[in-house]
This record gives sequence, structure tokens and C-alpha cells, in this order.
Amino acid sequence: METHLRDRVVLITGASGGIGSGIARQFAAEGARLVLQYRTGKAALESLAAQLRPAQVLLVRADLTREAQVRKLFAAALKRFGRVDTLVANAASWETRDLYLHEMPLAHWRRTLDGVLTTTFLSLREFLRIVARQKQGNAVLIGSTAAVFGEAGHADYAAGKAAMAYGLTRSVKNELSRIAPHTATYCGGRINCVCPGWTVVPRLAAKLGDAKMIRKTTATMALPQIARPEDIANAVVFLSSDVLARHVTGQTLVVAGGMEGRLLWQPDEIDPAAA
Repeated sequence: METHLRDRVVLITGASGGIGSGIARQFAAEGARLVLQYRTGKAALESLAAQLRPAQVLLVRADLTREAQVRKLFAAALKRFGRVDTLVANAASWETRDLYLHEMPLAHWRRTLDGVLTTTFLSLREFLRIVARQKQGNAVLIGSTAAVFGEAGHADYAAGKAAMAYGLTRSVKNELSRIAPHTATYCGGRINCVCPGWTVVPRLAAKLGDAKMIRKTTATMALPQIARPEDIANAVVFLSSDVLARHVTGQTLVVAGGMEGRLLWQPDEIDPAAA
């Protein structure tokens, strides 16, 4: 089915990561022009760009917690391509080690919320300013199943992603449709959120190498398989298409194999006498 994304300008934050690069590949396959943001991982992105259409890819380094650098990112996109049609807000930070809330320093909490929520706020705000001038544009925020089910040891990350998946997405849908109103030929500005579950990406390599962890994770899924980046990318491309998803906005789509939650205890951790 035709997505009508050819030559559309798509800005992807956090593009050097496993999910970000998967999203970039899928948009490139649709013929889109790409602005790929990174903070670290320049070499990986340069390698990726060389495999795509290099003339249609712009790489921009930016710290998305800094307003000035976010402005420069979008200014670079406008200078190169003249517009931005889609924002994919994928950048986020996630601490690999578990840290319970009662042990969490305030600095850690603030660092995570900045990396998850502030980066999204600043990117989305700058994009919406462009949309207000263009009168067109759509956004896809990348949340997490942590937003839906919570995640013990990562309450900071779950809280930030939940704010994106629900409060931010559902509020901005009503603002975006006003600054980019529907017409006889345009569906109107749209924003949606995709919440991936466990996905095969480099930062999870250690945990995904643990057979016990895989069994525990997939036991919560109707489709007991860890997602691949392309599974997430396909959902993002669908929601970015003003043809395929023309009447879809303010929605949170969970891409996690039908996950219903996480096992809180392993069977051998339960004392039947105390149950």
C-alpha cells in the first residue's frame, strides 16, 4: 500500500540507537528525506547514512536537553530541506541497572526526566512552531511499555514515558489540529505515540543473553517473541502517513506482542505455605 511518504522530510531524534536506526531505514525505504539527530554514535550514523540515500540524509549532533541546540537542529533541517513534515521523538535515556525509588537520588531522577521528557518537550515545541507556519505536520512519540505497566527499578523512566504516552500526546492532539487544521485536501495535524516492549537492540544485549530473562519476559506475551526494530518502525511509518493514518490522532499504540504485564514473582520465589 502506498504511504505517500516519498520526499517528505522526517526528523528522527535518537537515530543512532537500535530502534532509531530501524525507523530511519524504514522511512528511507519509503523514499523520505531524513534528518537524523544524535548526541553520541556519530560513526554508527555515518555508516547507516552511507547505506541509504546519502544525498537525502542530514546528520546533526545536538544535546536535546539544551534549548539552543534544539533550535539549531531544526534550523539545520529547514536550511537543508526547507520544511519538516514529521517528527519522530525517539531520543531517551535509560539506566541499565535497577534502582528502587527509595534509593534513588534526586539528581538521578532529574537526569532521567530530562533525558526522557524534557528532550521530547523541547523537540516537539520547536517542531510545532514550524507546523504553525506550514499549517501541516504530524508527530510520533516513542514511549515504552514501562508507561503502560510500570517497571520496578525504573520508576523514573516509566513516569517520564507515561507522561509522553498519555498526558502529552492527548493534550497536543487538540493543539496540533488547530495550528494545522484539516481542509478539503488535508487530514489535519496529527500526533500519536508508539510504546515498544522488549526489543532486540544493543543496549539490551546483556539481558537478552539471559535465557531466564527471556522466558520471564515472553511469558507475559500472547506472541512470545522479542520485537525487532523493524516491528516498531513499521508502526511509526504507518502513523506518519497522512494517507494510511489520516483519521488517527491522540492514540497510544503498544507494540509488544500482546503483553499483558510482567510476572512479579518466579514460581520458585513463592512460599505456598504463606500464600
